[in-house]
Amino acid sequence: MPREQGRADFSSNMVNQEYQQKLIDLRRTARVVAGGKRFTFRASLVVGNGRGEVGLGVGKGRDTALATEKALRQAKKNIITIPVTEQGSIPHQTEAKFRSARVIIKPAVAGHGLKVGGAARVILNLAGIKNASAKFLSRTKNKINTAKAVLTALGKFRQNK
Repeated sequence: MPREQGRADFSSNMVNQEYQQKLIDLRRTARVVAGGKRFTFRASLVVGNGRGEVGLGVGKGRDTALATEKALRQAKKNIITIPVTEQGSIPHQTEAKFRSARVIIKPAVAGHGLKVGGAARVILNLAGIKNASAKFLSRTKNKINTAKAVLTALGKFRQNK
């Protein structure tokens, strides 16, 4: 039995080394109780391997380390696979809406670069997409909703295996 547990630890360490992570949002939230305010933290984290796999996770905890650890576990559970062309772009234009966030992502030719900002830039970068442009058609500043809209748009690609 101990050998199997050791193997599980080894494979989880390999997963940690394979995926890169980037924190896109860290917030302090408060709730009012009888003695004053209780503070907790909410972390939003994106993980990706640079070869078409990317995921988003949101975690809450009493301190930032606990919140980011929970977000990392959630992000690994929510990984999706995206087809990346030889030019480092997406196969075709796609768009999606998540709550109030609406996004259009377009492919680009090699050498164009990423013409996108905010959470979408982090997601596309960690997914390994080097040439694409995106436009947000909504006025929301909510990073989690914009990130989920981008992942919804990228999740529309069908995998041919």
